[in-house]
Amino acid sequence: MSDTIEKIKCLIIGSGPAGYTAAIYASRAELKPVVYTGMQMGGQLTTTTEVDNYPGYPKGTDGTAMMDDFKNQAERFGTEVRFGMVTNVELSTEVGGIHKVTVDGSKQIEAETVIISTGATAKYLGLESEQRLIGGGVSACATCDGFFYKQQDVIVVGAGDTAAEEATYLANICKTVTILVRKDYMRASKAMQARVNKTENINVLYNTELDEVLGESVVEGVRAKNNQTGDTQVIDVTGVFIAIGHKPNTELFKDVLDMDEVGYLITEGKSTKTNLPGVFACGDVQDKEYRQAVTAAGTGCMAALDSERYLGALE
Repeated sequence: MSDTIEKIKCLIIGSGPAGYTAAIYASRAELKPVVYTGMQMGGQLTTTTEVDNYPGYPKGTDGTAMMDDFKNQAERFGTEVRFGMVTNVELSTEVGGIHKVTVDGSKQIEAETVIISTGATAKYLGLESEQRLIGGGVSACATCDGFFYKQQDVIVVGAGDTAAEEATYLANICKTVTILVRKDYMRASKAMQARVNKTENINVLYNTELDEVLGESVVEGVRAKNNQTGDTQVIDVTGVFIAIGHKPNTELFKDVLDMDEVGYLITEGKSTKTNLPGVFACGDVQDKEYRQAVTAAGTGCMAALDSERYLGALE
């Protein structure tokens, strides 16, 4: 453990659209924020090759370049961005209390406010071919990437509401959508299943699993396997959407902050306030509905404003 304890006004845990936007607003409010980026600087958006739906980029951009823009803007106003992982927290339950944070197992920080923007991680199947082609036709976000597959054939893997929502969204854009369901039924709500069933260009294959994604640099098809008969078939598609859920990155705050049954942080009303004073949450770590860069950035702004107002009320 380090003997030196750093004292700061505003600590932002996690980068990405939410964290960097919080930093921009916090630094302009003279809160002198420090951002610890986590192991994936820029967040999961850096795994997206093309971003066409974020305002202000009329010609589009890629996720890494966009996050570099966010980072540079935050630093221009005085934000200190550091590469490192928060490994332990002791969050105060008192108004005006000091929150104690450990970074990389040794560095000690005492923060007056903490903004959590650690995001959520998309769940994947773990196939080598799937991982290799992320960004080359494999995606975990139809809203983000569906546009690139206009009038093309795509696959959705999953059986819950997320898969049904992704499939019906894609059906409005793509030529055909095939859903691979591992069991002989879908777990989605009856309402969502009804939407799937009445959509003419959606085909559901039950008892079917994704065996391999085909293609070298881009998706050229998939090999699907019937887990009852063992039979395989090749389906020609250009896009594969994995819709088996997301996991919020909240292990660090378990039994400390209020969460829902999945692990998303619960915030108060329309604010970013958690159940502890001076601790705020923004972005995908508290949003399981939208999960978009623009909505994450919006809540990052809110978290900085909430932090500023909290500190102002203490003076």
